[in-house]
Amino acid sequence: MAENDNGAAPQQPAQAAPQIKMQVLAQFIRDMSFENIVAQKGLQNGEVTPDIQVQVSLDARKRSVANQYEVVTKFKIQSRNKANNNDPLFHLELEYAGIFLIDGVPEEQMHPFLLIECPRMLFPFVRRIVSDVTRDGGFPALNLDTVDFLALYRQELARRSAEQQQPAATPVN
Repeated sequence: MAENDNGAAPQQPAQAAPQIKMQVLAQFIRDMSFENIVAQKGLQNGEVTPDIQVQVSLDARKRSVANQYEVVTKFKIQSRNKANNNDPLFHLELEYAGIFLIDGVPEEQMHPFLLIECPRMLFPFVRRIVSDVTRDGGFPALNLDTVDFLALYRQELARRSAEQQQPAATPVN
């Protein structure tokens, strides 16, 4: 065995981590609904102070083709007028899906990969759609804050863990 300058044997190169390949094969709006409630009820004079609430949920499933997965991001956005009895202003629901070809991800890491990395790839397109729809619907364009999909994933794991730890309710006779 050869020695290097300091007299020690050269180190063997570390084994390379598996090469992860991810390709977005398709992305599309699966379902969308926008309701301009202000326009439906008629405009009323008064101050408008919007309160916007965004709910995000995710879904992923393996497709019948090898290494293909479908990931769906679901956004439910409600805007209410804080200055006027919390009256609704608009309601937007969007399901945006992506078809991904994923190779090299270990099976035990696939679930978090699908629910963290794939939605990160889709989010800029969701943000643009929400902005365009709210602007075209008669409101100032809504630019969604970046969603922390890692935190969302951890919250869901914690919720499921807490759900499993609660004792099942026993019927009372």
